Amino acid sequence: MPVKNLIDGFLLSVNRFVKQDFNLMFLDIARWIFFSGVIGITAGSASALFLETLNWATNFREQHLWIIAFLPLAGLLIGFTYHYWGKEVVKGNNLLIEELQSPKKVIPLIMAPLIFAGTIMTHLFGGSAGREGTAVQIGGAFADQLTRLFKLKTGDRKIILICGISAGFASVFGTPLAGAIFGLEVFVLGGLMYRAILPSFITAIIANYACKAWGVGHTHYLMTSVPEMNFTNVMISLGSGIIFGLAARSFSTLNHMVSQLFGKIKYPPLRPFIGGALLVLIIFLIGNTRYTGLGIPIISESFTQQEPYYTFAIKLFLTALTLGCGFKGGEVTPLFFIGATLGSFLSLFMPLPVGLLAGMGFVAVFSGAANTPLACIFMGAELFGLHSAVYIVFACITAYFFSGHAGIYKSQAIGRFQRFPIKKHQFLG
Repeated sequence: MPVKNLIDGFLLSVNRFVKQDFNLMFLDIARWIFFSGVIGITAGSASALFLETLNWATNFREQHLWIIAFLPLAGLLIGFTYHYWGKEVVKGNNLLIEELQSPKKVIPLIMAPLIFAGTIMTHLFGGSAGREGTAVQIGGAFADQLTRLFKLKTGDRKIILICGISAGFASVFGTPLAGAIFGLEVFVLGGLMYRAILPSFITAIIANYACKAWGVGHTHYLMTSVPEMNFTNVMISLGSGIIFGLAARSFSTLNHMVSQLFGKIKYPPLRPFIGGALLVLIIFLIGNTRYTGLGIPIISESFTQQEPYYTFAIKLFLTALTLGCGFKGGEVTPLFFIGATLGSFLSLFMPLPVGLLAGMGFVAVFSGAANTPLACIFMGAELFGLHSAVYIVFACITAYFFSGHAGIYKSQAIGRFQRFPIKKHQFLG
């Protein structure tokens, strides 16, 4: 009898524990579904407005090329605005990453309108920039307001910020899986916050659908031919990945060098003014606007025809100058441009289809520069299909290893070894 009572008591305790644990888990999931819905709808709608405004700015610029002459004045206005009203948020994506690593204070909401306006002005007047940074900052700034509203603790706040980053990235590119992984992967090299996986994915999917619900579409790239994988093609993929990694490293290094150079100018609003004047001069000397703005037409072109060797190099330099001197926008779409046109050019030497090499470069250069190989692999699968996945994997991982630690985001922390864990003396003898 005592044994039976003991067993019955044990089973009753287990039953209560399971019920209690299940209830807590259910409530936690329900809470994060609510937060994900709010963030996803808000960030996705903001991305829709941003993309439509960006399309208008691009079309207006291309129809009124004389407006590029006013790029220095636009830079002066952007610099002036951030200097007097946006000092707390001038770090942009790096501020979000820093708050993820060492939470201190809620991201000021003013980040959203400032980066929105600054990016539109950069594109309207002919700067070479992207859009990812804008969407991510808008998503992060909106999401972090929930921290104050619901008085969230540090651990929950980190998840909220990851959700905001995921929502912005997913909705601006139409890649929810890559967006979710990007939010998880970007703030620490070699580490993922597993507790945030479910909220990140839910938020990214909702944000993507919210953006599409407003009737905003995304660019599709055509990869028509993918050969069977064999030993030769593996070697080609690894070789191209090394080149893409070095290109990513070149961009990150040049971008930081330009930032340091313009940082010597004591009055910050003058930095984009002087940089804008240099950009106008270079665009005038080039004689066309192929390298201004996002460069989507050239990216699409690189999937179907071989690009000259200098195309990626010019875009790399102009983007580093644009962002390094203080104009606003993202680095990712220019990295797509650099990678796709570089891959297209490499088809002159490498016996792979031009579209495949362009697609590999598209995601691999971004993988190396942002130190986010997993997000880039998912992006490649979403944009180009699973039939190209093996090539994408080889290119992204190789580019990641050969790009070095110093990516486009200075505030990224190093969680684990990026390169193979081999000591220097093994090379030096």
